[in-house]
Amino acid sequence: MEKILRGVMRYRVLDRASMVKQFQEVKNNPTPKAVFYTCMDSRMIPTRFTETDVGDMFVVRNAGNVVPHSQFFYDEMTSCEPAALELGCIVNDIRHIIVCGHSDCKAMNLLYKLKSKEESSIEQRRLSPLKSWLCNHAYTSLDKFIDMKGDFTKPMVFMGETPQRKFVAYIDPDNKFCIEDKLSQVNTLQQLQNVASYGMLKKRLEKHDLHIHALWFDIYTGDIYYFSRRAKRFVIIDESSYESILAEVRRYYS
Repeated sequence: MEKILRGVMRYRVLDRASMVKQFQEVKNNPTPKAVFYTCMDSRMIPTRFTETDVGDMFVVRNAGNVVPHSQFFYDEMTSCEPAALELGCIVNDIRHIIVCGHSDCKAMNLLYKLKSKEESSIEQRRLSPLKSWLCNHAYTSLDKFIDMKGDFTKPMVFMGETPQRKFVAYIDPDNKFCIEDKLSQVNTLQQLQNVASYGMLKKRLEKHDLHIHALWFDIYTGDIYYFSRRAKRFVIIDESSYESILAEVRRYYS
């Protein structure tokens, strides 16, 4: 707590005035560009690695960058993730939804262990809110992962913005990452399908007026990957790939 309080004092001296000025600039006409879902992991700082600023994004964080499927939405019981979709894309007319996973994700490491019936039992879920959250909302990712039977040279198929816009994905074809990181990438892509399940987004998705993207962050190298539907894989965003990724975004998602 002392570190946080000292940080507040530094902010007051170094950053407060400039930040208040930015608040005033966007006060009457904020134009956020994306709803950004990512993990609550303390190593993930999305506004820093995307160099975004005040008013640029709605950021939603939870264990495992999960967006619950619409089948779990009930009038009397919901969560902030679909509420953020409505606030961002319906109320504020945001056109881009981004889901960003990452390496060494503790939630995904636990999800991998939940393959065990003992670990995912009702008794365990009643004792652990985290296990219950993952079993309820991330088990579809684990099922898809298990269906691969360890052979990630095979393609996986995910649903995009509509049931007709399916896309193929090859997970870590260069075999650079550990098995849990492969699961993290599968889980990140599964969330695109979950986002598209919400009826309130249906018309905009069908008209290509709303777009869903996947990013993946390697916390040990600082590299950020973009899922390219054209390349059918996560592609590192760097000096050699930036122009081609940008061209794909402009062509398919403008």
